Amino acid sequence: MYSALKHSHSGLRWVVLVLLIAAIAAAWKAWSSKDSSQAKPDKMVLLALIFTHVQLLIGLILYFVYSPYVQFTAGVMKDKLLRFYTVEHLVGMLIAVVLITIGYSKGKRLLPDPKGHKTVFTFYLIGLVLILLSIPWPFRGLAAGWF
Repeated sequence: MYSALKHSHSGLRWVVLVLLIAAIAAAWKAWSSKDSSQAKPDKMVLLALIFTHVQLLIGLILYFVYSPYVQFTAGVMKDKLLRFYTVEHLVGMLIAVVLITIGYSKGKRLLPDPKGHKTVFTFYLIGLVLILLSIPWPFRGLAAGWF
């Protein structure tokens, strides 16, 4: 079960990244065109939110049930690998998901004003940056691959 969840969590990251980039581009396009006729967020914005939450749920199952890298023992903070998976990855991703969720909610309330699209753009962009910083990329030496 661990292997299947780990691979789905790792593979789904690419879907989330692509959807976030597409949502940010859609929000920027709507914001920069100052089109006040678009009364609800673009579907890409909603899809990015949904897939980000699905990714979070899979990650939480891995974190609390299956991951051998998550440990709540003394000395975790001294080990780079254990510290990353036990603290840094979780905190960075939780903050990113919270920001994306807030951005969607606030942006939706502000529509059809272009400020709604600006809000989505800003929150999603900050969330994307945090996600990129919190991913265990292979070049970081954190026992993770590209998939």
